[in-house]
Formats: sequence, structure tokens, C-alpha cells
Amino acid sequence: MNDDLDQLWNQLRRKRAAALVAAFVLLIVAYVGAAAWASGRIPSDTTIGGVQVGGMSPAEARTALAAGVKDRGAAPVTLTAHDKTTTINPAEAGLSIDLDTSIEDLTSFSLNPVKVFGHLTGGVTRGLATEVDEEKLRAAVTKAGAALAVAPKDGAISVADGKVAVTQPVRGQALKVDETVELITSSWPRTAPIVAPIAETRPKVTADELKRVKTEFADKAMSGPIGVKVGDKSFDLSAAAIAPSITFPADAKGKITPKFDDKKLIDVVSGAAAKAGATTKAKDATVVFASGQPRVVPAKTGVAIDSTKIAEPIRAALTSEERTAIVPVTVAQPKFTTEEAQKTLPKGRISTFTTNFDPNGGGRVHNIRLAARTLNGTYVAPGETFSLNGVLGRRTPEKGYQKGGVIQEGRLSENYGGGISQVSTTLFNAAFFAGVEFKEYMAHGFYISRYPEGREATISFPYPDNRWVNTTDGGILIRAHSSGGQVTVEFFGTKKWDITAAKSPRRNLVQPKKITDDAPECITQNPVPGFDVTVTRTFKQGGKTVRTQAFNTHYNPEDDVTCTHPDAK
Repeated sequence: MNDDLDQLWNQLRRKRAAALVAAFVLLIVAYVGAAAWASGRIPSDTTIGGVQVGGMSPAEARTALAAGVKDRGAAPVTLTAHDKTTTINPAEAGLSIDLDTSIEDLTSFSLNPVKVFGHLTGGVTRGLATEVDEEKLRAAVTKAGAALAVAPKDGAISVADGKVAVTQPVRGQALKVDETVELITSSWPRTAPIVAPIAETRPKVTADELKRVKTEFADKAMSGPIGVKVGDKSFDLSAAAIAPSITFPADAKGKITPKFDDKKLIDVVSGAAAKAGATTKAKDATVVFASGQPRVVPAKTGVAIDSTKIAEPIRAALTSEERTAIVPVTVAQPKFTTEEAQKTLPKGRISTFTTNFDPNGGGRVHNIRLAARTLNGTYVAPGETFSLNGVLGRRTPEKGYQKGGVIQEGRLSENYGGGISQVSTTLFNAAFFAGVEFKEYMAHGFYISRYPEGREATISFPYPDNRWVNTTDGGILIRAHSSGGQVTVEFFGTKKWDITAAKSPRRNLVQPKKITDDAPECITQNPVPGFDVTVTRTFKQGGKTVRTQAFNTHYNPEDDVTCTHPDAK
């Protein structure tokens, strides 16, 4: 009985042991299976670059990570520097996210219970792995630097129109490329703007310096007019009138010192003084004809400001409490005195010349007579330069000039003042035979038969002019008059030369072209060949030749123009 019980007990013990062994084996198998399963998954509480990938297989994690950082990886990199902003395209800059490296080493097989437990319940937090093409990134950063750059600008102050204006200085900035490349490399990808490292350049003229000059000088100088006393006259000079003469240059250290343009200051004070009647111009002596004889009209002195003593009192008055400047006057002397006029008084007629024209020439004749009247009585002192344009001015309807014939680009046309070239040519010949020195003249474009070949001068405003210098031993009084079909110019002075003229044969002849024109403004032209000619002026004294002077003239052909329009002339 006892043996049976023992045998039964032993059987039970063996079965229990077998069951325990089987259970243990099952537990081991389950543990190994769990460890194996966990080894193929990323730890449960894992984020990469802010994306939750815990419990996923590497392939699932890569897909989830790609989706989670897609927008972030494509977003422009924003750089800011003070108030300037620019962006960089990541793809163009060689920036990319390395997904494989980002999830690398997050799965591995282990039977260590601590590691298995941690894999199932723990996790890691890591950033994204990136790839950077440094050459492309540097190029992109350099380009961005141009957008963020600011050129330094010095402050400035001005007083245009009498109003103080201050331009504030600007600090210069330049992107530090190397540091920016490192910053982007270490922080990308990110959505927040990156404050770019920059190198600043301080302006030479600072805001404090501008404030000082404005307070100490500019505000005072432009606070209102200053009173100016010239002789026994007083007048006000506005800040706006003085302002153009003032500038504010800075030295190498940025210090500003107001600078005055004394010439501008003198001009504005002189102009205001003349307007106020504080100064009067001296009048040169002149020569007129009275009862058929030349007579001197005496010169007169004037009242002038001493130009060397204008600027300093004006500068001082601008910042003084009294704001008054006293400018001394002096006697203004005439350039051509009565005594000089008496000494050089014309002694008789030294040259005369007359040209002819059609007295029925309409506006042309009217213009000739008007110009002759204006020229008549002009006095040219010894050494003085005469200008016909200076005497006549621009020929306008307001001055009484009418339209007359002119030459424009080789064709006859009409314009105001047309015809006064006849006065210019007549004057030229009177000057030619007086022996004066020509400074400017021009022959007509083609030859006109009413004038002597090679001794004629057209005129227009402001060019060409008829200019010459009185190189005789006395003053020249010009008499000009026109009547009938003639205009005459006479020079009265002191005869110095006996002048003769000789003309060469024509040479280099060019035949005119035939032109048919249907324009209503067309003017018929008769053909005249073009040619070159030389006129020789011979200067004689006491019957002996002193010198000769050649005048070479080129004439273009006057084309044969036929007008077909019914309104043409």
C-alpha cells in the first residue's frame, strides 16, 4: 500500500516537474519572441525632429518622418538683419534631410531584460540628420548677403530755400558669410527666422554732430532775414537768398564746419544792394554824332560795394543777436573814361561799304532797316570786342522783326529776322577795310551774287556771330543807315591802315543738283555752282605793305529747285 502511494507520488512529482519545465520553456520562448519582435521596432516613445515614430518599423518610421518634415524641409530659410529680410531656397542652397541616417541605430536585438523593457516602454529624442553641399550653401548665402547689405551713409545738413533739412546717418551692414553658413548648417531645418550675423560700418558724420551744427549754426542762420546797411541805404536779405552760398562739409573725423561760397554771397548782396538803390553802376564815356561831328558824352562814377569786405560782416550777422551787417562802399570807376574817349575821339571816316537789295522785298527789307537803325551809333572803344549778336540780340516778333528769307540746310526758307545777313555782310566789309581783327564770322552756305565773293558774313542767333576787335589807334563810331535799295555802314575813327583786297579765281567748282519739290513751303532756287575762293587783305602804311591776310571761303552749290505745289513760292 505504501509502495503504491510512493509510486503515485513520484509520478505526480515527475509530471509537475515536466510541467514546470514546459512552462519555463514556453516563458523563455515567449520572452525571446517578444525580444525579437521589439528588436524590429523603434522604441515606443521616440521622436525624431519633433516627429513621433515610436513603435514603428524602420520602414514605417522613414515614411512617417518623410511626411512629417516635408514642409519644413522645403520651407525657405529666412535671414534677418535689422529691418532687412531675405530668404534662401533650401534645395538651391544644397540643403537636404537625410532620412536614413535620422532613424539609424534605433533598432537592435538584445535578451537583456533591462534593454527589452526599455525598448517597450522608453524611447529617445533626437534631431534630424542633414546633408549640406557647402559650396552651394556658400553661394546662396553670398547672394542673400547682397539683399541684406546696407551701404553706410553719412548724415548731412542743408539749408536749401532757407529751411534747415537734416538727413540722418545710416549704419552700413554686411553679412558675415562664413558665420552664416555655420549657423544655417547647425540649425536647419527650422521655421523661425535666423538673425544673421553682420559686420557694421559706422557713418563718419553722426547724429550727434548733426544736432550740434543744427543748434549752433543752421537754426540761427536761417531764423529770418538779416539787415544790411550799405552806405546810407538799408535793406533786408532773406535767409533763402543767403542759403545757396552755405554748405556743410565734414572733415576726416566727421566734424562739420559751415562753409561759405564768398562769390555767391557777394553776388547776392550786390544784387540786393543794386535793387535797393544802394549802389549805382559807373557809366562809360560814349561818343555820339552831334551836328555832324563826333562828341564825347562824359563818363560818370558810381557807387559800389567793396567786394573784399562783403562776406565777413554777412557771415557774422547770421549768428549774432543783432542780425545786422554793415558793408562799406567805394567809388565805382568807369572802364572807359572821359579822358580816354577824348584821346581816342574819331578823327574821320576810316571805311565805308554799301550793298544793294530789292526794295520790294517785304519782310526782308523791313528787317534790314530795323537792324541798321539798331546798329547805328554803336561805339567800339580801342581794344574792345564788337558782337553784332550782342548789339541786335535775338530777332523776335516782339522786337519788331518779320519773317524773311534765310538759308537752312542748303535750302531757302523763312524765319524771323531773315535778311539781316545783308547788314552783317555790309558791316563785315566796313570792318574789313578798317583793318580790325576778326574773331568770328561765317560765309553763307552758297554764293549770293549781291555780295562780294569771299567777303561776306551770314548771322544767326546765337551762332554764327559777327565779332571783331577794334585794333585801330582810336575808338570806332559806327554809322548805319538804309534807304531805297541800299544799306550802308560807315566807320568813323582814327585811320591806321590803307587796306586793299584781291580775289583769286574760283576753283574746285561743283555743279548743282536738280530737285523737284511738291512741299507747300518750297521756295524756288536758281542754280549756282559751288566753288572755293581766296581773298587777300593787304595792310599798308605810307604806301608800303606791312602784312597780308588770306580769307579762304568754300561755297556749296545752290541747287536748282523746282516747286510744284500750287502754294509754293
